[in-house]
Amino acid sequence: MLNVIAIMGRLVADPELRTTPAGVNVCKFRIACDRNFAKPGEQRQADFIDVIAWRQSADFVCRYFQKGSLVAINGRLQTNNYQDKTGANRTSVAVVADNINFAGSKGTSKPVDEGGEAAPRSEAWPKADPPANYGGVDDFSVIDDSDDLPF
Repeated sequence: MLNVIAIMGRLVADPELRTTPAGVNVCKFRIACDRNFAKPGEQRQADFIDVIAWRQSADFVCRYFQKGSLVAINGRLQTNNYQDKTGANRTSVAVVADNINFAGSKGTSKPVDEGGEAAPRSEAWPKADPPANYGGVDDFSVIDDSDDLPF
């Protein structure tokens, strides 16, 4: 059987860390994921997905993410059947996260370091795509450095 989920979205609220009676950390949060299409004349819709992170992943989410943070998650889909207060049968669906990664930044939010101050931002990727002729190992040439520099 195969049960694999890959999803990316923004947190709709700050995550909260809880601990089970057995001492295991768990974090439940919800992300908003825009749909890839929109009907003509309508705005794009979003789906709100519940996510559960355990142990170190729960600590990671609560420490580094906040409302509006863009997050990429790999995990599995899990369903839970229960009865509500009125006795009606209900089903909940959530993604149980295996891997959680930074996926970008919200324009106005700033990452916070351990001291509570805003950490400096750095661009991880160049804004332009690499040239089409970006080569491999065989495309390098030897530069004779016995004379002056070639530039």
